Amino acid sequence: MALKGPREEHITTSTYRMNETASQGIGTWVSTGGSGIGLDSASQLATAAGTPTSGTARFIGMLMTEVVNIDQTKQHINWHKDQVQQGNPVRIMRDGWAITNMVYPGINPSAGDTAYVYHSGYFTNVDNADSNTKVGFFETSEDEDGYATVYVKLPR
Repeated sequence: MALKGPREEHITTSTYRMNETASQGIGTWVSTGGSGIGLDSASQLATAAGTPTSGTARFIGMLMTEVVNIDQTKQHINWHKDQVQQGNPVRIMRDGWAITNMVYPGINPSAGDTAYVYHSGYFTNVDNADSNTKVGFFETSEDEDGYATVYVKLPR
């Protein structure tokens, strides 16, 4: 589990698809962009692992749906876990807060710390100018289970 129940989503987008499995609460990056509005475009792809130093990868928000790769002839998507099959559109939060355990191990953020996202999609409070992107702030420190409240606030 990567997200706990309470959250507040102000701005989300569902214009990107993911062709890989990923957990809720992880940071997402543009893999390839579509043209025009990009709706229902197979070329409008997001990824959970970006490379911000490449100059082309851009952070687009926190993944709010779990992306799975299952044989749907044998089992169903678990709608209660907000799952989607890979290759389908995903919901990405661009403005709002959520409680996630996708916090880079060992950093121990404090409430009010600036939140950056590492190229792996994990959130951190460490400003490494070479590979981190500022995305918002931590509203809380980590609890005993490794969850922290991260407020994502991206420019419009």
